[in-house]
This record gives sequence, structure tokens and C-alpha cells, in this order.
Amino acid sequence: MEAAAAAAVRLWVKTEPFVVGVLPAPPPARLGPHYLRKMAAYARARAAEGCFPRLSWPRWRHIACGKLQLDRGLAWLYFELFHSLLRPDPPHSLEWAEAEATCASAEELERERSKLSVDTLQFLLFLYIQQVSKVSLRTSLIGEEWPSRRTKSPTLTGKSASENKIWNDQDHRAFVQSHLLEMLELLLEPEQLSASSHSTHSSLVSYEAVCALSFLIEGTVNKSRTVHPLHELALWQSCPGQNGYSKISRAFSFPKLESWLRSCLTANPFGMTACLKSGKKLAWAQQVEGTTRRAKIACSTCVVPEVFPMVIMSQVYKQTLAKSSDTLVGAHVRIHRCNESFIYLLSPLRSVTIEKCRNSTFVLGPVQASVHVHSCDNVKVIVVCHRLSLSSTAGCTFYTLTPTQPLILSGNQAVSFAPFHTHYPMLEDHMAQVGLATLPNYWDSPMLVCKESSDTSVFRLLPPSDFYTFVIPFEMEGDTTEIPGGLPHAYQKALNQREQNVQIWQKTVKEAGLTKDQRKQFQVLVETKFYEWLVQTGNRQQLDSLVPPAVGSKQAAG
Repeated sequence: MEAAAAAAVRLWVKTEPFVVGVLPAPPPARLGPHYLRKMAAYARARAAEGCFPRLSWPRWRHIACGKLQLDRGLAWLYFELFHSLLRPDPPHSLEWAEAEATCASAEELERERSKLSVDTLQFLLFLYIQQVSKVSLRTSLIGEEWPSRRTKSPTLTGKSASENKIWNDQDHRAFVQSHLLEMLELLLEPEQLSASSHSTHSSLVSYEAVCALSFLIEGTVNKSRTVHPLHELALWQSCPGQNGYSKISRAFSFPKLESWLRSCLTANPFGMTACLKSGKKLAWAQQVEGTTRRAKIACSTCVVPEVFPMVIMSQVYKQTLAKSSDTLVGAHVRIHRCNESFIYLLSPLRSVTIEKCRNSTFVLGPVQASVHVHSCDNVKVIVVCHRLSLSSTAGCTFYTLTPTQPLILSGNQAVSFAPFHTHYPMLEDHMAQVGLATLPNYWDSPMLVCKESSDTSVFRLLPPSDFYTFVIPFEMEGDTTEIPGGLPHAYQKALNQREQNVQIWQKTVKEAGLTKDQRKQFQVLVETKFYEWLVQTGNRQQLDSLVPPAVGSKQAAG
């Protein structure tokens, strides 16, 4: 009977903490398991000082900077990254943005931040899983993970590669299976640990510790479509007989709990592998004649309220793809190997990863969590997002509105940052849905995260003389008619000057007193030059692809 009950519980490792929560860069050595065990003991011993069961920002700042020797900016990055991961409701996010934007000094900002706290045990697990981005010496030597500007990136066959670890649910499961013992020990109370800070056969795991583990693990019972957190499933009917739960102590037997977790852990039905193997195929892209590349777009088949859906897009080539769709709302989107294309995803999104793309423009709806761009050449990304990070990029330009500093990780060359410079009718509604405001805006204050990319010459702010606004060429319903928050003064001044030059030119032509034939000749000359410019800049291709057969310009509304 107990065996049947145990078999009815199906557990899996959640995608969200890895896709959104793991920084795509090797963590500092001081965030390794040894130091995290010390931090756990330190936090529990100072519960009265704001370290446990919740860890305040001032106490984490003290631990990170004073004990772990982390840079203060990096300490805030990890704290804020975890805090934003926990699905704050949009009104709360907007309140925090307003409070941060009204701070007139660094001291005021620090006072606001000091009001924030996180669950200590969950935060320890969050710091622990940063190890998934660690490059191991062994795999480097055998050629699987050598850290270069062109590190292998994932294929859309589900096969593992180094950058794939953040997206591949099989890697998430393998990581948790391999490190389950250490993660459980990290959550133990001091009296449950041996002198060497390890578990014993008689160690007990508190119910609160299993609640913390729900940050990483969820599941179902009897193949139900209802998803439950781990701590609820651990108490399900006969499960306590399998996982060693005692109502008297409100705790689990360490060895039984570990064994039960291992036996119940299975593949994530909402992960990338399931999306690729059995997801719904979407006919959003055209198949371009004369090429062997076939565009592949798929989305999650199973959609439940507890889990963000997934959309995976690969090999869109030489075309314009535009969508504003319920399929995209709140989705984790992965865009892979798209070349010479213009892609518009005009819906509120959860996260976006853009990998191995070339010579393309991506116009995204507001992104609630993160946009990560990896191993891309000559792409433009236009987005309002909570966080932007980039690694191994060359010649890319980012037009952003973001309340956090853009993160420059390793391997980037010739990066340009510019202010967000477009709008579409539903933009401000979509921003409100994901809790993003116009202030604060740190588009021009990137943070160099990796030591090897500490050279500030890898990026520049786009000169106002090179700046033009971007027009989204689709009809939609909505109220937004201008760029949210406007443009910085220098950029607006450059646009005004350019507009003034156009007016002067028009006046000059008007007052030139040309004859009818001269006007006709002049018009032909201007049109010829304009056509040459369209071809040279690649804009001819964009204009041509805006009118696919029998679709027209309302494609984005479909």
C-alpha cells in the first residue's frame, strides 16, 4: 500500500529557478558549498539580529562583504535577483520602483533597501544552485566546456551543452540528484549535524526545511494536472511512511527523506525537453525557398496556472515574424539560431533568451524577469525588461528601459547601449501587467560582472548623432501613443535637430523655383538614392517581408 502511494507522487525540479534565477556566469569561489555551510550556521546563530528565518538586506550585505569578501554591487545583485524571482505581484513591483525612483541619495536608497528581506533557507538554496554555471576543470580538459567567446550553446534537440544547463531540465534534475545530500545538509539545524558539519543516520529534517526545498521541487499526485509544492506532497496520505515524517517532531528522517526524493524525482513535464518532444508546433514562420533551414517554433502543450509556459523558436531566416498572442503571455521564450530576420513578440513575457543569432532585430514586449543574450553577432534588441544580461556578443546594440543595471558578463565585444526608442498601442498596459515602470531607468549604467570583462572599452553609449527612433509597423488596439518616459535630453535634442534639418531642406526645395520637368527629374533622383539606401542598409528586405502573402500588416494582432 505504501509503495503504491509513493509511486503515485511524481516530483520534478522546477524550471523557473534555473532559467530566471541562475546568473549565466560562474559564481565567485566564496559562494561554494563550504562557505554556504558556514553562512547557514552563522545565520542561525544570529536569528535575533535579522538573519533567520528571514535574512535582511543589511545582514546579507554584512555577510557577503565582510565574511565572503564579495563586492557590494555583486552582493546586491544576488539579493535582488532572488527577491525578484519570487513572483512579486505587479502592484508591489510598481510600488518598489516608485520608492526607489524617489530616493535622492545613495543613503536614502540604502534605507529603502534595508526594508527588504528574504527567506534565509530558500536564499541559501538559490546561492547553491549558482554552481550549475560553474565550469569544471575535468570537462574543460575533455573539451566539453572550454570557456571561450564561442562556448557551445544548446541545440534544439535537447542535447546537453554548457550554456544549455540553464535551460535543459535534464541538467536541472541531474544537478539536484547529484547535490541533493549537500543541499539537504545546508538546511539542517546545527544540532542535527556532526562535528564535521555533515548529516548522520539519525539526523532530522524540519518541515520548514522541506518548505524551503519547495523553491526547487514541485509535483503532482496520481497524474493529476494540479501542481503542488513539495512540502504539501511530502505529507500526502501514506507518503510520511516513505519519507520518515513524524507528527510528534514535525520533522523527517534524513535518510528516508533523501531516499524518497530520489525515488520520486522524474522528468519535468513542463520543461524544455517536453516542449521539444511533445509540444504544440506553431506555424508562425514562413519556410524560405532556396534554403535548407526549416524554422521550428513550439510551445508547451500542458499549461497550468502554477507554471509559466514555454515557447521555443529556432532557425527563423530572412523574414519578419510578428506576434501578439495569448501563447506568449507570461512565457519563457527561447530564440535560437535566427538570422537576418526581424522578430516582434508584442506580448507581456516572463523571460527571453536569445542565442546564436546573427544580423537580426528583436522587438519584445515587456519582460517581467530577464533577457539574456548569448553568442550573438550584430543583433539589435529593443525591450522594456527587469534585467538584461549579455555574454559572448559582438557588435550588438541594446535599446532598453530597465530598473536594474545591464549585466556585461564574459566575452563581449563592441556593445552599444541606447535608450528605449519605440512604442506600440498596448505597451503601457503590458508594462503594468508585469510590474515595470518608466523609473528608475539604468539603461546607461551597465555593470561589468566578470573579471575578464572588467575592461570598460567593451561597451559604449550610442552617440546621439547615430540615434533614430524605431517605428513598429503594425496596427493594434491600445492607448500608448509615445515612448514611455520620453527620451534623455541629448537624444531628443539630436532628433529635434534632424527634424529641423528636414524642414529646412523641404523649404529649400519649395523655394528653388523648379519647373515641372525639373521637379519630375528631381523626384526620380531622390527615389533612386532612397532605393540604393534601402538596399545598402538591409531595410529593403525588412519592407518586403512586411507584406507576406494574404496576411498583411495585422499579423501582430493574430
